[in-house]
Parts: sequence; C-alpha cells; structure tokens
Amino acid sequence: MYKRKSKNVPNTESLCSKIDWVTTLIPLIGIVILCGLFMLFPAQSKLTLGAIRDFLGNELGAYYILIGIAGVLISVYMAFSRYGAIRLGNIEKPEYGSFEWGAMIFTSTMAADILFYSLCEWALYAGEAHITKLSGGVYVWAPTYPLFHWGPIAWSFYIILAVAFGFMIHMRGRAKQKFSEACRPLLGGKVDGVTGHVIDLVAVFALLSGTATTFSLATPLLSTALAHVFGFGVSVALTILILIFIALVYTITVWFGMKGISKLAVLCSYLFFALLAYVFVGGGEMVYIVETGISSLGNLIQNFIGMSTWMDPLRESSFPQNWTIFYWAYWMVWCVATPFFIGKISKGRTIRNVVLGGYGWGLAGTFMSFIVLGNYGLSQQMKHGLDTAGAIAEGVEISEAIVKIFDTLPLPALGLILLCVTMVAFYATTFDALTMVISNYSYKELRFDEEPDKKIRTFWAIMFILLPIALIFSENSLSSLQSVSIIAAFPIGIIILLIVMSFFKDAENYLSQGRLKGL
Repeated sequence: MYKRKSKNVPNTESLCSKIDWVTTLIPLIGIVILCGLFMLFPAQSKLTLGAIRDFLGNELGAYYILIGIAGVLISVYMAFSRYGAIRLGNIEKPEYGSFEWGAMIFTSTMAADILFYSLCEWALYAGEAHITKLSGGVYVWAPTYPLFHWGPIAWSFYIILAVAFGFMIHMRGRAKQKFSEACRPLLGGKVDGVTGHVIDLVAVFALLSGTATTFSLATPLLSTALAHVFGFGVSVALTILILIFIALVYTITVWFGMKGISKLAVLCSYLFFALLAYVFVGGGEMVYIVETGISSLGNLIQNFIGMSTWMDPLRESSFPQNWTIFYWAYWMVWCVATPFFIGKISKGRTIRNVVLGGYGWGLAGTFMSFIVLGNYGLSQQMKHGLDTAGAIAEGVEISEAIVKIFDTLPLPALGLILLCVTMVAFYATTFDALTMVISNYSYKELRFDEEPDKKIRTFWAIMFILLPIALIFSENSLSSLQSVSIIAAFPIGIIILLIVMSFFKDAENYLSQGRLKGL
C-alpha cells in the first residue's frame, strides 16, 4: 500500500509543477462569472452585448475589414515568396497523407456550424435590403454571400497563423505552444512576463467565446431534429442535455490523442459526403444545385474585391456591420487553436504547400457544403413555394425552418438522423483538436511531440460547454451570440498582426543563417 502511494505522488506533483496556473484558473473564474451574469441577468446581458457590438461594428468596423484583406495578401506572399520553399520539420515525406491531412484540416476546424449555416444562411440574407436591391436579388446574391463569408478571407486567418505556428513548432522546436510564444521573435523576453500572460489570457477567452457561439447556434438544430423524428417536445433542457452528450463524446475521444483524431476526421468526412449525396441525389435538384453553384462561384470571383471592401458608409442597410464583420470576427476567435492544429499536422510540408493545400482542402469542403445543402433549400424557395426565408423573417425558429426543408426530401426521418450523426461527428472531431491545442496553454512548457495529460484535456473539455449552456439557458438571440465573437475578436486582431510580424522576422533570420552556412 505504501509503495503504491509513493509511486503516484511524484506524478501528481510533477503535473502540478508543470501547470501554468494563471492561464488555467483565471479563464475558469472568468467563465463562471460570465455564466452567472448571463443566467441571472439575461436581458441586461443582451443590452450590454448589443451596445458593445454596435460600437465595434459601426465605429471600428474598418479594423476587421482591413485585417481580412491583409490576411489574403499575406498568405499569397507567404506562398510565392522565398519563404514558400521552407519545409516544416526538414523531413522529406509529410507526416500525414494528402487525404488524411485535408480531412483533418476541414473536419477539425469547422465544427457543426458549417452544416447549420449551409442549410440556412441563404435564407438569412434573403430578407436583407442590401441583397434585394442588388441586380439579380435573392436568386443571385443569397447563394453568393455564403461562399464569400466562408471563402478565401475566412480561411486566410487560419492559414497565415498555421504557417507561423508550424514554423515555430517544427523549425524552432519551441517548448511553449501558445500565442505568446509565437510573438517571441518580436517581443523577446516580454512574453515570459505580464505581456505574455495577457496575450494568452486574451487568446483563451476569445476561443471560449467562439466555441460558445458555435455550440449555442448549432446545438438547437440537433434538439429540433431529434424531437421531430421521435415526436417529443423541444425545450431548453433537451438542448442542454444534447450539449452535455456531445461534450461527453468528445471528452472520451480526446483521450485517444492525435491518432484518434485522425481516424475520427476520416470517418467524419465519409459522413459528410453521405449527407451531401443524400441531398444532392435524393432531392432531385441536381441540375439547379450545380448551375447555381457555378453561377455563384463566378459571381464571387467577379465581385470579390468590391465585396471585400464595401463598408456601407451611409448605413443604408448595415449589411457589412451585421454580417461580414461578424464573420471575420468569428473566424478570428477560432484562430486561437485551429491554426496550431493545422501547423502541427503539417510537418514535412513546405510553406507553399500548407498555404495552397489549406486553401484547396478548406474551400473545397466549405464550398461543397454551401453549394449542395444551401442551394437545395434555395431551390425549394424559388421553384416550389417553400418560403423558408419568409418564415424565418416572421419569427419561426431557424432550426424549425431547416427541418421543414428536410421534410421535402425522401425518407426525411433518415435524413435528419444522418444530419444529427454528422453534426455530432463534426463536433467531436473539432473539439478533440481544440482540446488538444488549448490544453497546451495550461503548461509552462510542453514539447511539440508531447501530448497534454488526460486530466488537463478533460478539464478543458468541460470548460468548453459551460458558457454555451449559460447562453442557451438565457435564450440569447442570434445577434447577441454574434456580439460575443465580435467583442472577443477585437484584441485578437492585434495579436494576429504581432504573430505574423514575428514569423517574418524569425523566418528571415533562418534563411540568412542558411545562406551563411552555404545551405
């Protein structure tokens, strides 16, 4: 008995001594306080979020727009400048094959909101004044704007940071896998003090805000779909129970580490393709889906610069403030973890390959989802009289409107079950990856080839669901949920710029040293 106890004590003490308690406990305390405020004062919380969101969107909206444009330009420069030839890790063969790598990039960075928005985003735009007054109206622009908001600018946030983190991990072998460590070439020893802690705390809070938005938006669709199939009532309690079940699934699967994540990503991809095939073939609208998809891609390419820079200065519709700025903010808060994951799985690939492959796999997945799922719903609106957009505008829950779309498909109950299983798989794959990455923030140092302790992973897996439960319980609106991401993203934009500047400084030193050595 004595020997067994003495054997375990050093392990516990060793783990405790490795933990960065500031970055671990402060977010826990902060999230508990926020949860309490949202649940005790829901009305006041909505007003406060709305006021801050209005200020950031209306007064500082150009900040988000310019960062988005810069992201695309920087990624192109990374790929086609001399930095593009740098091979991460200096190994000839990539650690993961192309399909496995691409599947992990898409499924581990999207979460279930890709399916939620693919099914309904066109309908959310259909009633917007900006969309209706443009040439072609809903028919042309409602399927185009989803491709824009989930397109090159959105993916550029992931890609430029994935390159920076991949270089930091595989070329420099840094023992701290955190936002602050990525700023070391520029800030030096300041990242080991208060400045570093502030950067990491902002990053953690931003990620928790982004994941809370994802859960709070997409999980109600699961409860509505299951209630529709099995005939029981929809309630907040049911949604929270589903949320807890999802958390249980990804908490268990995260124990299997990177190997488990890679296998789950491939499985999730197959489920995703099965759902697309079900809608594409079963819905009988293949020609409309393909032709609308091609038209939307052409429209996006033709108008990309104008869409990227339009700010609506007179606030005639406030469309960019309500949607474009939200999306850039939404992707920015997810940048805290997902680029780390992409950088980590990109060992053996050149920076050019990471950029072009990241865009290729990422855009292929998102565009397929919106073109197939979104355009099928649009076909029912434009051709068959199912007024999904009108129903949502009149106050029908978005989840209920999506279920009505599935009722037009053959074997709708089977389709909704497939949707639910695919959403859970997306959640599990994404939050497995996020948990692996965010757990690194709890360590003072952790080698890139070392995985966080299972206790730490479990702690963060639980942390991810606390704020979503509070937001769902307080029944926050779509606008309030968007506000959470916009507010959290503001300081993240500054940190992203610091990380990119640090990468170029570090990469320049690396190339200079290589030339001096004759490499």
